[in-house]
Amino acid sequence: MHRRTVLALGASLAVFPFASRGAAATLYTPGSAEAAMDAGKTVLLDFWASWCSTCAAQERVLAALKSENPAYEQNIVFFIVDWDEHGKGELSRTLKIPRRSTLVALKGRQELGRIVAGTSKADIKALLDLALASA
Repeated sequence: MHRRTVLALGASLAVFPFASRGAAATLYTPGSAEAAMDAGKTVLLDFWASWCSTCAAQERVLAALKSENPAYEQNIVFFIVDWDEHGKGELSRTLKIPRRSTLVALKGRQELGRIVAGTSKADIKALLDLALASA
């Protein structure tokens, strides 16, 4: 295999995990989710790691639910928080996030609910419905 091919493949694989999360999901940078919360928006924070199989299972459920109900993406701001980069950051500490594979729904700064390491479609749908009802 040529070096260019290997480099191009590596670069595409590095971006791939975020590609499946949909255009409406935003990769978290410090201050981005906080700004949305301070603006009173309904937010879903997805504390995620590329190597986490539970995170991958949650992603499949989130993608299915978003495709079934476009109102989720129309009314909820989705943020992907890279656990390896921000797991010990201010946002994680403030919200007392115990581990990756944690989903947190908020209306402004008010927590509506969370799921830690859960992959049940019914549970994740209930969290999204709760967030949608507050939007």
